[in-house]
Amino acid sequence: MNKINFTSFNPIIDIQDNILFANNGNVILCYEVKLPEIYSLSEKDFSDIHGAWFQALKSLPIGTVVHKQDVYLKKEYTSNELPDHTFLEKATHDHFKGREYMEHRCYLFFILTKNKALNNSKYVNPFKKVSKSMVREMDDVVKSFISAVRDSISFINNSRKIQINSVLSKEIEQL
Repeated sequence: MNKINFTSFNPIIDIQDNILFANNGNVILCYEVKLPEIYSLSEKDFSDIHGAWFQALKSLPIGTVVHKQDVYLKKEYTSNELPDHTFLEKATHDHFKGREYMEHRCYLFFILTKNKALNNSKYVNPFKKVSKSMVREMDDVVKSFISAVRDSISFINNSRKIQINSVLSKEIEQL
């Protein structure tokens, strides 16, 4: 039985800024979402957030996949930033030092799945030449997709209740 070394088959071809190009033809834009604290919003705020998400996501191109991923990490709080000069400050410092808490990070991925034309055997064979018109066509599709996603992100950021930032390429590799 032949063994396959999965580390030699990296699913990522290239990362440019926050844009990931996968080896299956997908283009993925990666963002980190800063959500408001729990129980800090009113019913009207929830309604406003829902409306912003609805308007932003309905303007995306057909076939766009939106993936939201929540990551929870158990960590220990370091109370190094807390002052410990007075009695009350020392008590607070000692109380929180080494306490476990859950760090929450939220990521949002916009995925443009590969074009059906790329499934054609003439684009899969590495020895055949790919026509320049196909590359230009895909380049235009990717550019319009990136533009539409950035418009959606800026619309959500203008709501001022949620902040969405691009994930750096080094962080994408770590994830």
